[in-house]
Amino acid sequence: MKNETIKVGQVSIDFLLETADTNGSVAMFEFSVPEGAKVPLPHYHEHYDETIYGLEGVITFTVEGKRIDIAKGETCFIPRGAVHGFNNFGSENAKALTVITPALLGPNFFKECAVIVNAGGPPDIEKLKKVMTSYGLVPVMPK
Repeated sequence: MKNETIKVGQVSIDFLLETADTNGSVAMFEFSVPEGAKVPLPHYHEHYDETIYGLEGVITFTVEGKRIDIAKGETCFIPRGAVHGFNNFGSENAKALTVITPALLGPNFFKECAVIVNAGGPPDIEKLKKVMTSYGLVPVMPK
C-alpha cells in the first residue's frame, strides 16, 4: 500500500515498504527529482546499505567521488560508509527506486527534513545536519 507523497523541496518521496511491513529487514521508496532540482547534502550512512534502481530519466549519483549515471533499468549499490549524493543533470525528470537494508530509514526522516526545507528561504543547514545525524546519516560538507 502506497502512503502519502512526502515533498522535501523539489524532491518527492513515496514509501512502498517501511520497517513495520518487513520486520525491519528492508525499506523501499520511490523518489522523483525534477531536472535541476536542489538536492540533499552529500552524506554517508553508518548502519545501512542503499540500492538504487532507475525508473525514469537519468539520475546521477556521486559515490566516493565517482560519477554514476543511473538510467531506467540500471542499478547502483551504495555500501554503508560510502560518501554519496545525487543530482539530475538531465533535461527531463528522473525517478528511481531505493532499497534500504536493514530498514533503518523511514518516512519520519523525510517528514522532519521537509519541515526545515519547506519553511521558506534558504534551509537551516545546521538543523538539517541534526536531523540527518539523528537518523544515522552523516553529512559531508562539500569542499
